[in-house]
Amino acid sequence: MLRGGPPIRFNLQEILVIFRAITLLLIFFVGSAAEGKSTNAGVDPMEPRPTLTLFQAVTLGFVEGATEYLPVSSTGHLLIVEHLLGMDSTPQQLEAAHALAICIQAGAILAVVVLYFGRIQQILRGAIGKDADGLRILINLFIAFLPAAVIGLLFSKWIKAHLFGVLPVAAALFVGGVIILLQNKDRARVDTDSGKSLAEMTWLDALIVGILQCLAFWPGFSRSLATILGCRYIGMRMMAAVEFSFLLGLITLSAATAYEGLKSGNQMFADYGLLMPFVSLFSAFVAALVSVRFMVSSLGRLGLRPFGYYRIGLALACILWLWI
Repeated sequence: MLRGGPPIRFNLQEILVIFRAITLLLIFFVGSAAEGKSTNAGVDPMEPRPTLTLFQAVTLGFVEGATEYLPVSSTGHLLIVEHLLGMDSTPQQLEAAHALAICIQAGAILAVVVLYFGRIQQILRGAIGKDADGLRILINLFIAFLPAAVIGLLFSKWIKAHLFGVLPVAAALFVGGVIILLQNKDRARVDTDSGKSLAEMTWLDALIVGILQCLAFWPGFSRSLATILGCRYIGMRMMAAVEFSFLLGLITLSAATAYEGLKSGNQMFADYGLLMPFVSLFSAFVAALVSVRFMVSSLGRLGLRPFGYYRIGLALACILWLWI
């Protein structure tokens, strides 16, 4: 179990794996960009084309990476930032911005692969029958992923139509913040608390966590928060809950990124080109590296309560902003 932040130490084999992952991302982007140049059918020629400046690319990437694994909702923050940057003025601009926000999750995904490479290796050994604990973790991750996969496929259009806005995000931020503050046991230090480890999680535990993760379809609630609260509800130690949240995020975010990339990636690259989305992805990768280390080190000392106060403060600021 990682305490005080995961160490970053790589041997040659691990560096090669990371290099291959980055290369595959580049190949995916280049291929998508090449196809995207001819995918402007159905676009209103009278509407201004979406653009992505260097400042916007870096800002969105930083916000995505910094908030993806914190219990504060990356989707909620990105929707707010997109609005502040004027990237939601037309339906075409909004669609391109939403596609970018999901695709640059690949940077945050890669950050967790780098930081938790040892645990991922254990899971892969479990997949080929060489590590019993690794296999158990893999099965539980798959079970926890299923509810989100089903809900996402059935209700994604309705969710985008009704919940993607500053006011719904502010409401979700506030509700999540109140829930955190009601968790009195998280006021104390959590690095010595008792509970289940990652390997002691049962399939029923995983299913409960997966169902609770679906709360994150309300933009602003936070997938990370929903997963951590679900893990704490079934009796897991705080740091084990955080690690499971990171690992489950790898699967959930990878599926969402692949789906959105296949569906809207061509048009996104036709609008934004290749360079700026890659800058945004790299920014997300760097920010996520720092954010994950910060979260792991701070939770042992502070618990979740500071995030609760932050969420409530941001929600009130958003409501005041809309009111004025």
